[in-house]
Amino acid sequence: MLIYLRVLKESFNFAISALTNNKLRTFLSLLGVTIGIFSIIAVLAAVDSLKKDITGSLSSLDNSTVIVMRFKFGPSDIPRWKSQQFPDVTYEEYQNLKKSLPDLDNISFVLGIPGGAALKYQDVTSSGVDIGAVTHEYYDIEALELAEGRFFNESESVSGSGVVVLGHEVAQTLFGGSNGIGEEIRIFGRRATVIGVLKKQGQSLFTGSRDGQAFVPANFARLVYGTTNGTVFPQLVMKPESGADSDEFIALLEQNLRNMRGIKPGEINNFFVNELKGLTEFVDNITGQLNIIGLVISGFSLLVGGFGIANIMFVSVKERTNLIGIQKSLGAKNKFILSQFLFEAVILSVIGGLVGLFFVWLVSIVASQFTGDFEFVLSPYNMFIGTLVSAIIGLVSGIIPAMSASKLDPVEAIRTGM
Repeated sequence: MLIYLRVLKESFNFAISALTNNKLRTFLSLLGVTIGIFSIIAVLAAVDSLKKDITGSLSSLDNSTVIVMRFKFGPSDIPRWKSQQFPDVTYEEYQNLKKSLPDLDNISFVLGIPGGAALKYQDVTSSGVDIGAVTHEYYDIEALELAEGRFFNESESVSGSGVVVLGHEVAQTLFGGSNGIGEEIRIFGRRATVIGVLKKQGQSLFTGSRDGQAFVPANFARLVYGTTNGTVFPQLVMKPESGADSDEFIALLEQNLRNMRGIKPGEINNFFVNELKGLTEFVDNITGQLNIIGLVISGFSLLVGGFGIANIMFVSVKERTNLIGIQKSLGAKNKFILSQFLFEAVILSVIGGLVGLFFVWLVSIVASQFTGDFEFVLSPYNMFIGTLVSAIIGLVSGIIPAMSASKLDPVEAIRTGM
């Protein structure tokens, strides 16, 4: 055992010596692997960061959450022109489902109001605010977190009271250091009292943030916009009871809505039932495809790096033919020669991989400075993958040159090298 360890140590020392004696060649070989590993790990890190950002934004919603509207989250078999003719969900349907739908834990009526609204407090205006017009159940479904005050209750929701809950950024714009609880602002040209401020969420590169939102009772917004003029996008956000069968729940939901709308047997639904788990699966599918495309493109860079190492190793074998002959004439076994060149190839490749990982880490830090709260993450798993791939590339690239070196006849090697 000690003999084998000594042989490995000697092989390692020979490999290090060969690499340090040919600095320019070593640098050029490192460059190819560095670019390849950088490309692969950068793609993996970017896709992982994107997925983390999106799923983090969706994490406030329970995976079992169902959203009914006249639009589909993903692709649909129904032509777009036909789905655009579907009627919007109504407040009355929300009320009926709340009373009659089995296994329903909570349901909220939500109005999507396009464009940003202007909120005014005295002489200060916060423009471009995303307004969430919802019923009171939305607070529990989305698990909103308040920094100050409270969310509006059922009575305020039903009556359409002039109350508003502000996002952190909106509150800061309107009131500065104060939370503004109890203050009166103007929204939609009407007066509304601030009753709560949400906890700071932070910005996201790909999805919205609640910091720039404000929530009002849906009926408050209905007094201004109505629900049938095409300027708002009503939806029903609901969550089944814990342990309820998802397929059975959706089947009952569809049947209830079909009955309310008088849809005859054989006719298609004129609404879409969107499951949040379907959205997360869609996100997984997209990020998976991005991973594959990125890895294929990056693979070509790594392939070039591998060929570069193999080429350099063949040159190294050619230059050291005389030395190989002398080592074998002095009793060096084929395994020693083989391990010597394999170590050289693997060390070269791993160093290139580590340099590539360093550059990915450097780029991730710099990029995160320009993307707000979106963070590029270089995970330990990706670092392990980068190191492993670089070692495999070195092993594969060096095996043929190493075998050719180990099989050289000592007499011929000395004669050829002279």
